Amino acid sequence: QEVDLEERLCELDLRSDSDVPDVPPPTDSTPEILKRALSGLSARWKNWWIRGILTLVMISGFFLIIYLGSFMLMLLVLSIQVKCYHEIITIGYRVYHSYDLPWFRSLSWYFLLCVNYFFYGETVADYFATFVQRREQLQFLIRYHRFISFALYLTGFCMFVLSLVKKHYRLQFYMFAWTHVTLLITVTQSHLVIQNLFEGMIWFLVPISSVICNDITAYIFGFFFGRTPLIKLSPKKTWEGFIGGFFSTVVFGFIFSYFLAQHQYFVCPVEYNSETNRFVTECEPSELFQMKKYSVPPLLQAVLGWETVNMYPFQMHSFALSTFASLIGPFGGFFASGFKRAFKIKDFADTIPGHGGIMDRFDCQYLMATFVHVYITSFIRGPNPSKLLKQLLILQPEQQLSVYKTLKSHLVEKGILQPSLRG
Repeated sequence: QEVDLEERLCELDLRSDSDVPDVPPPTDSTPEILKRALSGLSARWKNWWIRGILTLVMISGFFLIIYLGSFMLMLLVLSIQVKCYHEIITIGYRVYHSYDLPWFRSLSWYFLLCVNYFFYGETVADYFATFVQRREQLQFLIRYHRFISFALYLTGFCMFVLSLVKKHYRLQFYMFAWTHVTLLITVTQSHLVIQNLFEGMIWFLVPISSVICNDITAYIFGFFFGRTPLIKLSPKKTWEGFIGGFFSTVVFGFIFSYFLAQHQYFVCPVEYNSETNRFVTECEPSELFQMKKYSVPPLLQAVLGWETVNMYPFQMHSFALSTFASLIGPFGGFFASGFKRAFKIKDFADTIPGHGGIMDRFDCQYLMATFVHVYITSFIRGPNPSKLLKQLLILQPEQQLSVYKTLKSHLVEKGILQPSLRG
């Protein structure tokens, strides 16, 4: 009976896969000038050159945005989030378009707006408190932000219930779940990316660059030396590429962190200056970004010939970030590969020639963003007096006086202040 049950489950699984409609293959978006220039090459080398050229273009554009500052990086993250969401939702629409589900696209974008309103409203309330305090029209929105967000979501929820059509209930609930899982993958993760950015641009650049480095070096090692398949979900991935990418990424992260740690622009927390209406990155660097002397382990002393080494403490953390980007980060790509195979598509879209869609390039970044946020909150972040002071300054005078009296009483009990001290 157990064997028969397994066979029946396999048959059901195969039947469900065969029931998935074919999605039209993406068109070739390679510019004509590149097609003509590479026309004499084999398909393998043509793809190599297209991927290489477009990779250099994207990296150059990324450096330009870094130069333009934190605000432009936030806009970049938001733009990528919207595009990734669009690519995943479009797949659902293409697969099930024949059912002509009512309001599916409209509700999908409405829920995106609701979730973004909630998360970015939380960011504004957290990091721009002094700016909000000066704008009476914003105080109402911030004070009742969560209630407004919940009311907006309930509106969409009710609209979904009203859109249910007989004989298509199950499919519509599939699409409802599809939308919410997509929101979980894209919006919440991009919000974490921005949270990491506010901790200091280095917490944004090193993880993202490590994933990019691992993707590039794993592709190069796999292209030239790959022989042993790594995982069935991605037949082109090889153990040679996986191992080569790991060592290359660890070395890159260590060196890249060394250069970034020397500049306030990259290591200082991103703060909003309400007087100048600009983001500023000026501070006294924390101990993480101050050069220290470390003793080399005895086993390595014989190899390196050094007893001590000078380095930034953050470089030690870069090992953790690079290791995750190399060993766990690729599983985000494998997950995306399984998703694409389930719906019989090669890429999420054809936005970037040779690379596929935006989601094809950022499938590992979202997993990395969650890890970095958890890593910072677990091992790095401590009490932030300046942030607490900002919150105190926006309180009413009587509330500030109450906090002052409570703090004074606490310090007297601790013996830090004398009971006779007045102020």
